[in-house]
Amino acid sequence: WISTKRHKSSKPSCQPRYRLISKNPSHNNNHTFPKAMAKYIFVTGGVVSSLGKGIISASIGKLLQARGYKITIQKFDPYINIDPGTLNPYEHGECYVTVDGMETDLDLGHYERFTGIQTTKANSMTTGRIYKSVIDKERHGDFLGKTIQVVPHITDEIKNNIKYLGETGLYDFVITEIGGTIGDIESAPFLEAIRQLKWELGKDAISVHLTYVPYLRAAGELKTKPTQHSVKEMLSYGIQPDILILRTEKHLDDNMRMKVAGFCNVDLECVIQSEDLPSIYEVPVNMQRQGLDSAILRKMGIPVGETPQLGPWLHFLELRNSTTEVVNIGLVGKYNLQDAYKSISESLSHAATYHHHKVNITFINSEFLSSENIEEKLSNQDGIVICPGFGQRGIEGKILAAEYARTHDVPCFGICLGMQMMVIEFARDVLGYSDANSSEMDSQTPHNVIDMMEDQKNISNMGGTMRLGAYDCQLMKNSKVASIYGKETIRERHRHRYEFNNKYLDEYEAHGMKCTGRNPESGLVEIVEMPELKWYIGTQFHPEYQSTVLHPHPLFMSFIAAAIGC
Repeated sequence: WISTKRHKSSKPSCQPRYRLISKNPSHNNNHTFPKAMAKYIFVTGGVVSSLGKGIISASIGKLLQARGYKITIQKFDPYINIDPGTLNPYEHGECYVTVDGMETDLDLGHYERFTGIQTTKANSMTTGRIYKSVIDKERHGDFLGKTIQVVPHITDEIKNNIKYLGETGLYDFVITEIGGTIGDIESAPFLEAIRQLKWELGKDAISVHLTYVPYLRAAGELKTKPTQHSVKEMLSYGIQPDILILRTEKHLDDNMRMKVAGFCNVDLECVIQSEDLPSIYEVPVNMQRQGLDSAILRKMGIPVGETPQLGPWLHFLELRNSTTEVVNIGLVGKYNLQDAYKSISESLSHAATYHHHKVNITFINSEFLSSENIEEKLSNQDGIVICPGFGQRGIEGKILAAEYARTHDVPCFGICLGMQMMVIEFARDVLGYSDANSSEMDSQTPHNVIDMMEDQKNISNMGGTMRLGAYDCQLMKNSKVASIYGKETIRERHRHRYEFNNKYLDEYEAHGMKCTGRNPESGLVEIVEMPELKWYIGTQFHPEYQSTVLHPHPLFMSFIAAAIGC
């Protein structure tokens, strides 16, 4: 590394202060900064929530990856919960699980699906975790008797967590999304931490601010005033946004962008519009078309070079946009909320695209599913997914769905609790245990075919104590799942406290339900299947957590193929 910094008296240079040189010319295209030179991109949102900060963060990561940079993305949520693991999906949508067992916000699912990276607990942070860490240090005596304050102690803890991944030397860019909306009182410590980091890091840290430009139908006008106020709010925290991304339902002309640039002290090329698009997967292409990645690099003093091609991504979009065939999938669950089963619906969509189909997902509320209406609800579905969840509500409807799929030979995919409902239904209808149940739902059942895991029985705290993260699974030779995966040892992510009761294993296998996937250490049943049916598979793990745009999960690919065949 050699210095290219100019003398103070010379003109300012837009070149980086250092450039990588190598005697081997092939090394000069390797975009890797030294350990201390990781770059930081902060993504914030203003005006209203749900603008799509997670999609923008994932898109930025995708575009920088296309240029050869190594990236990671983290989410800082301002709520006081330690993690979203104990939150009802109606509160916060789906709970996503990282490979190392951290229960996180669903935006981490977007990060992984877009970029193919694997996130860990270091990629997710909440106000609760920040404060707990500081309080634990105070109790331990680490602060030597000082008064603990939001500034500097809380903000320092936030800064340390932001910089942690960048200091590993593994990444060129660390993208940090701040949850919530500018002006929320709980976001203030995070913004102060960003202000300090931007001051300390100079060009190595920039701010990307996402706002909303509403269209007033009565006046027939787009209004930029909310954006101006949002930027003013950012300035009150001492942060000048470097790049503005304007969410809009209508196209913004150059005059509108120039107005925003002038009022908000932002370069015109750094005012990007994010119009409503048919698919979230078109956002990276739209951002690249407007030069978002180029603007980021220029702001950081990095040579831009040629615009890279997004070949495989564009191929996925071409398949998605050209297909006209439809496969109908019934999603049987109890949370009637778009984001409650986000990873499952996206995994189904990925798989259908590569099979030249669009997926038409119909949510079927298991709480209101009965023997009287089940034919009406399920007869038009090419495949059925029995969703995960917790608690008593709606499980009898899931059991009915499993029975319908088994007796009508409809492709059926049970995930976590969905698999357990398949097991209970089989015990009631085939093994003759009419009172079979899970001890989660009925602690007094004489046939607890689903029982609490042994290592969970003495746990009193609910949060973060389930079987979480990736575990090995050994597949049975010549089984359907072994042929689907193309190998006999897999590793999948879990989130559960109850398991298949191995006391009944021989009975199940003797009557046609095979336990074809088991943990090699504990013997825990991970997968059940019925080989004589077209596609009837249940997994204790969550395969949806490992399905990405460019690498759809093999189980979802196989399930969709079976549904199309029907």
